[in-house]
Parts: sequence; C-alpha cells; structure tokens
Amino acid sequence: MALRALRPVEQFIHVEAAGGITLILAAIVALVWANSPWAHGYEALWHTPFSIGIGNAVFTHDLHFWINEFFMTMFFLVIGLEVKREIVGGTLANVKQAALPLTAALGGMAIPALLYVILNAGGPAPAGWGVPMATDIAFAVGILTLIGSRLPPGLRVLLLALAIVDDIGAIVVIAVFYSSGLSAGGLWLVGLGILLVLVYVRLGFRPGAKYLIPTVCIWAGLYRIGIHPTLAGVIVGLMAPVKPWYGALGFLRVAREAINEFEYLAKEQGAPEEQLVSPLRKLSFAAREAVSPVVRLVTGLHGWVSFGIVPVFALANAGVSFSGVDFGLDGAWLIYFGVLLGLVVGKPLGVLAFCWLGERLNLLEIPREVGYRGVLVVGTVAGIGFTMAIFIAELAFMDPGRLVIAKTAVLTASVAAAVGGLVLGRVLFPK
Repeated sequence: MALRALRPVEQFIHVEAAGGITLILAAIVALVWANSPWAHGYEALWHTPFSIGIGNAVFTHDLHFWINEFFMTMFFLVIGLEVKREIVGGTLANVKQAALPLTAALGGMAIPALLYVILNAGGPAPAGWGVPMATDIAFAVGILTLIGSRLPPGLRVLLLALAIVDDIGAIVVIAVFYSSGLSAGGLWLVGLGILLVLVYVRLGFRPGAKYLIPTVCIWAGLYRIGIHPTLAGVIVGLMAPVKPWYGALGFLRVAREAINEFEYLAKEQGAPEEQLVSPLRKLSFAAREAVSPVVRLVTGLHGWVSFGIVPVFALANAGVSFSGVDFGLDGAWLIYFGVLLGLVVGKPLGVLAFCWLGERLNLLEIPREVGYRGVLVVGTVAGIGFTMAIFIAELAFMDPGRLVIAKTAVLTASVAAAVGGLVLGRVLFPK
C-alpha cells in the first residue's frame, strides 16, 4: 500500500527533477544573453507588443506580460490540481500526514519574511517581504536528485509536500497582499466563470478544451478586479472533479466486454467495419475514466509546464543585466540582504525551528529515516526560490532598479542554497 501511495509522488518528482535541469539551462541562457553584446535584442524581444481580441475589443500588451500573466496561469493550474490531489488522497489528506510538511512550510515562510521585515523596517522597500517566502519545486527537487539514492524516499516526499504547502501560502500572499486598486467591476465575470465550472461538473463534462471558456472569464474578471489573474488557474484546478466514473476495476470490466465484442465482430464474416467503432469507443471512454480527471490533467499538463512554460518564464525574467545593478540606490543593500538572508538562512532556520517546536508539542512526528539532518537538508534546499521568488518580486517592486536588485538577490540565494543543500546532503547522508 505504501509503495502504491508513493508512485504518483515519485512520478511527479521525476518530472520536476528533469524540468529543473531545463529551468537551470534557461536561466543561464537568459543571464548570458542579457549580459552579452546582444542584450538589446533580449530586452526588445520581451517588449514586443502582442494583441488578442475580436473586432474593436482588442487587448494589447507586450510579450513579457503574456508570459507572466497568461501563460503562467497554466503553471498555477497544475499547482491547483496537485493541491487538490494531495488534499483528497495524498500527503495532505489527513491531519497526521499533513502536520510535518505544514509546520515545516509555515516556518519556512514566516522566518524569511520576518528577517526581511527586520532588515527593511522603515526602509524604502518594505513590500518585498513576500519574495524570500517562496520555494521552487523543480529546482529544489533537481538538487535532491543530484545528491542521489543515498537520501531516503521520505525526504523527497517531505520536500514535495512542503513545496506544495509553500505554493498555497504564496498564492494567498499574492491574492491578499500583492493585489492593488481593487475594483468590483470584474466580480460578475469571476462569478460567471465559477458558475460555468460548477455547471460543467454537475453535467459530467470532463476537463478539456471547453474549460477554457470559464478559465478565461475568471482570468479576465480577476484582472479587472485588480487581483493577480494567474490565480484563475488555481481556482479552476481546485474545482476539478477528483473521482473517475469507472476506476481501475471498472475499466477492466468494461475493457473485457469491449474486447470480447470487438473480437466477435472481427471474426464474423462480412461484418461491416463500422460496427467495430462501437466497442472501440467503449474502450477509449473506459480508458479515460480509469483514473480521476485531476490525475489525468496533472499527468498531461505537467510536462508542458515543466519543460515549456516555466523555462520560458525563466528565460524572460532571469536575464538580469549586471551592468544595471546599482547598489548605490536607496535601500538597495537592505533589499539584497533581506532576500538573500531570508532564503539562505531564514528557510532552514524556520523549517528546523518550527519542526522542533511541533515535535515538542506532540503535534507531529519526524520519521526516523529522515531525522533532523533530513529536515535541515530540506530546509536548505527550500531556500531555492527562483521561479516563484522572481514572480513575487515582479509584483512587489514597481521600480526597475529595485526589481533588478531583488532578482540579483534571488539568483545569488538560489545558487547558494543549491550548493549548500548539495554539500549538506552528501555530508549528512554518506553513501
């Protein structure tokens, strides 16, 4: 039973690990390009205007906007689907299972934010406290993969569960604290989109292309309200149906019937080929409903997000031109060290402290094979903020100069946390 429960997690981790390599390569390309003689082309590419609309209703923004605000909705959709799956039947399915990653994630979010606030209290950039709270799943899992099989499987599961809870926290922070100029004008669009999803689920419509209509409605409504529109992906993901109509055993029953019918018709002399369509349709439908729509969507979309959307996001946002980094800017060093210390020091400190406190209060139990050395490794690797940290930095810093400082700190901290996690993993878990 335990092995069967771990299989979806292991599959998710394998995709994230491979996606992490692609992510790193995209970030390196962005950095080299932004600091090369062709840096102007890098900036010009992402500021290329792109329009979408019908007739007079045209929506125009640059390519950078569409990547950050629209394509990343797919990234948040996968997060929403994975959260739904973990809540229904995974590591967050009950209080006992969820206690450890939940406590670790809370510590890993609270202490980094607190360190940033302490350093930047009264400074010119207090809004950046959300930047060091984030963890990049793909990058972090990739580092654990490099450490190798010496790590117990429970450590990878703990990191994945922590990162999922961390993503939930980041979503709440974005929705509550990084949404400005709220307007009720788009509420009806959000309500219409949610109503459409509820109707689809009630009528038995499985997730697919038809769900694009309510997703766009929710996205446009959130944009008009002033809430970050990528959260539309989370909303739709959390509303996706989780129960298959047939399941594994039902699939076997229907598949046998369909195959027997197909075999009978195929052997019957002179039977028209059109008759073979019916059993084939039954078999195809049963195959689709053998697993839940949430699992099918995560499996289908995860690769596209990990190998396509997230690397493109990194390519568009990680290109920090070091010639434009101005530490003479008011509060620049406070921003830099607030983000850097928050991720590199605050993450492991918060994860360790909250887990220790939770164990002392009998709220959780740390698995023996993981121990506090494993918690330290997970906390250190969780300091790799990258994708989500850069995403929040884009929302927190309107001033281009301070945004560059924040991105530089995120890149520095992510490299430091990656190296630190790699060294700690090899030292604390000898082969």
